[in-house]
Amino acid sequence: MEGKIPLIIKWSGKEYEVYVSENDSVADLKREILYKTAVRPERQKLLNLKLKGKGSDEECKIATLKLKPNFKIMMMGSLEQDIEAANTAPANVSEVVNDFDIEDEEIAIEFQEIYLNKVAKRVKDYEVKILNELRPGKKLLVLDIDYTLFDHRTTAQSGAELMRPYLHEFLTSAYEDYDIVIWSATSMKWIIEKMKLLGVDKHPSYKIAFYMDYLAMISVNTPKYGLIDVKPLGVIWGKFEQFTTKNTIMFDDIRRNFIMNPKNGLRIKPFREAHVNRYKDDELLKLGKYLKDLAEHSSDFSTVVHRHWEKYKPKKRRHATDGRDCKDNKEKDRPGGAAEG
Repeated sequence: MEGKIPLIIKWSGKEYEVYVSENDSVADLKREILYKTAVRPERQKLLNLKLKGKGSDEECKIATLKLKPNFKIMMMGSLEQDIEAANTAPANVSEVVNDFDIEDEEIAIEFQEIYLNKVAKRVKDYEVKILNELRPGKKLLVLDIDYTLFDHRTTAQSGAELMRPYLHEFLTSAYEDYDIVIWSATSMKWIIEKMKLLGVDKHPSYKIAFYMDYLAMISVNTPKYGLIDVKPLGVIWGKFEQFTTKNTIMFDDIRRNFIMNPKNGLRIKPFREAHVNRYKDDELLKLGKYLKDLAEHSSDFSTVVHRHWEKYKPKKRRHATDGRDCKDNKEKDRPGGAAEG
């Protein structure tokens, strides 16, 4: 189109091409997005469309933004029917989880040479940009973003409305014992934007060590589900020797993401329909206590059955009595404090 600037709108996992002129306003751009996506302008939040560090005004001219052709704009927003459905409780419908149930004995792939070679290649080639220095003696918490820290598909006026309840309290508590890493199956650009949206990037009470994106993931072939992309913690362990299976835990709403390290992954309950659930979701409060118990009482995270984390009761270490030496606790940590066997 002559005289028009092509822009790419990234929304709900898809990309849409729209055209605007330099004399058009942001309001005009939103109308073009409406034609392509059916998301009403008042529902649209254009995350990385900025003017002098502030959100763009509706009447701001496109020329002022100095957008290059094919510039990608990340949009958050919901269709009217989706909003109505989110606020209507379905009847006689069981909980549906967007994941498949992977049993360790069913798909034992974590030690297969072909995938270990892929991990080694990521260790060699993937560049990690340290945002805040790692602290000696700290354990490692690896966090997903979408549906773990916030609901990325519901519309809202601000990131706070989509943020999982108690997020900052959770990260503040975890930071006392853990270095924190964000690992998302998206591009680094979107990770940075989402962390800004949530106010995580520069929070005064905690710091994020580094981000990792989809380029650090690998593909594995499973007998039942075919080719899937996963997040192998071995990439981090290969780059930072202070972190191992003993002191690392990953939270993700999709279990398959930690199929390469099943003993170090915890499937968190997905946070969806933020407008309905933000008043009652307390998952992060409970998980914060779980992390604290792990840090204080477990010397090897890989021996704890994280699948049953809600029932976990840390076994207190035994101390020397009556002149006898304190014995090492060699039993594996189990929910309820029982040894595995």
